[in-house]
Amino acid sequence: MTAVQLQKKEGSRPSEAASGTVKVWDPIVRLFHWTIVSACILNLFILEEGKYWHRQTGYVVAVAIVLRVIWGFIGTRHARFGDFFPTPGKVRAQILGMIEGRERRYIGHNPVASIMMLGLMALLAATALTGWMTTLDAFWGDKWLEEVHGAIANGIMMLAFIHAGAAVIESWRHKENLVWSMVTGRKKA
Repeated sequence: MTAVQLQKKEGSRPSEAASGTVKVWDPIVRLFHWTIVSACILNLFILEEGKYWHRQTGYVVAVAIVLRVIWGFIGTRHARFGDFFPTPGKVRAQILGMIEGRERRYIGHNPVASIMMLGLMALLAATALTGWMTTLDAFWGDKWLEEVHGAIANGIMMLAFIHAGAAVIESWRHKENLVWSMVTGRKKA
């Protein structure tokens, strides 16, 4: 595909085509991503469970998720859920392509990455909700809710490690730094 064809297909500007990169992740997507990364590191490894700053960080996550969901409907092309919603056919094709070593490269999220992203967002929302519920009089001191909250948080930690590992492996396989693209917002064309 020529640079002009890519430019028309992806909606990029001539300067982007000439540089060999395209703008993929807008500032809101990148801010959401790094806010969640920071909040998870803080709440899972640094801040004391249930204390003031742990709760405040959880509220930041809740607000970030609400904003990201809204942005998923009104945001830029690759931020919209419609651009990367993982249908069974797309997921099957991606997995078979990965096994055969010739999967399609996506500029935005690939179908398997989409499942991870949506799953993490659902678990983050559930963690924020159960954390908030533990502050209510109706659930004050209920150990079962604290255990559910902790189990979901541990699930987030496991998925986050898988996600980070997959980003490193896919960076190597596709010869592009996917982590850096979430900093700059750009990927190779």
